[in-house]
Amino acid sequence: MSMIWNQRTSDSVSPGGNSEGDSLRMIPLWSVVLAIVVFFGTMFFFNMPGPGPNGPPDAVRRNNNPPQQQQQRRRSNAEVGRLMFSYTTAAALASLILLIGYVSRDVKRRPMPAALWILIVAVMPGGIGAVVYFLLRQPIMTRCPNCTTELAATVHFCPQCQFQVAPVCGRCFRGVQITDVYCAQCGHDVAEDHAPARLRAYSD
Repeated sequence: MSMIWNQRTSDSVSPGGNSEGDSLRMIPLWSVVLAIVVFFGTMFFFNMPGPGPNGPPDAVRRNNNPPQQQQQRRRSNAEVGRLMFSYTTAAALASLILLIGYVSRDVKRRPMPAALWILIVAVMPGGIGAVVYFLLRQPIMTRCPNCTTELAATVHFCPQCQFQVAPVCGRCFRGVQITDVYCAQCGHDVAEDHAPARLRAYSD
């Protein structure tokens, strides 16, 4: 079954940046810097040295005090617990800031209210807001370069004007890369389909 390729050559703007795989690039620089500052600031806040010796001065005069070695062991365990708590808290806060930064960019590519979802991710505790966002987020939308119809990023042809926006296999009609020689799904020689050269602008 041969593929009928749309041979229109009208100039169009590449709908780049819609790939789901570039998640790390979606995190803005301000979010990364703020996360680093909050992480180390939280660690310093919980682990900064105290103003004086541990315990009241008259504690050493009491007869029921534990031995010095046991007291040092307890103090060491307390320091380890404080260090673990501070690290966990700092990592959680830094991760939340990175999530807010990611959502602030990702939500703008989708038909969703940006301010509302950023607020939900920032306010809901325990990362619940981020989980809800990833469960309910809408698909990325683009516009057809030919007729400006709003399209989901996963479509290959515009449903209004039949303009081809992504390369597909001429046999199984699944998406392929413009540089592929054979279809990864059915082994069809995609060179036989004569994909328009303009689709190179849409390939990754």
